[in-house]
Amino acid sequence: MKFICLGYVEEKKWDALSKSEQDAMIEECFSYDDELRRRRHWLDGGQALQSVQTAKTLRYRDGKVIVTDGPFTETKECLAGFYLIDASDFDEAIQIASQIAPARVGSIEVRPVRDLTSTTGQRRQV
Repeated sequence: MKFICLGYVEEKKWDALSKSEQDAMIEECFSYDDELRRRRHWLDGGQALQSVQTAKTLRYRDGKVIVTDGPFTETKECLAGFYLIDASDFDEAIQIASQIAPARVGSIEVRPVRDLTSTTGQRRQV
C-alpha cells in the first residue's frame, strides 16, 4: 500500500534551532531516506518545502482564479515536506513515519494514497 507522510513544522521552532542543529536533522533525514530505499519502503519524496511565507493559495470564486499569499488556514504548524512510502499496512506506515526526524519538532500526518480507476479502466494514483 502507498502512504504519504506529510511533515508539519512550526517555523518558529525550526528557526530557533541553531544552524548545526538544523544541518544535523537534515543529515538524519538523508540517512533515513537511504535506509528506506534499502528496505524498499521508499517510493518518492523526502522533499523539503520552502518557508510558508513563499506559498500562494489558489481558489476559484465566481469563475475566476483568486491568488492569495501564504496558506489560507491560521495555524502554527505548516506543511514542511513529504515522503511517499510503501508499507504493508497502516501499522507499518506509522512505524516508518515515526522515525522521520522532523517529527521531533513538529508532526507527521500519515495517509493512505487513494487508488482510483478512471472510467476507461486505467488505474491512477490520486
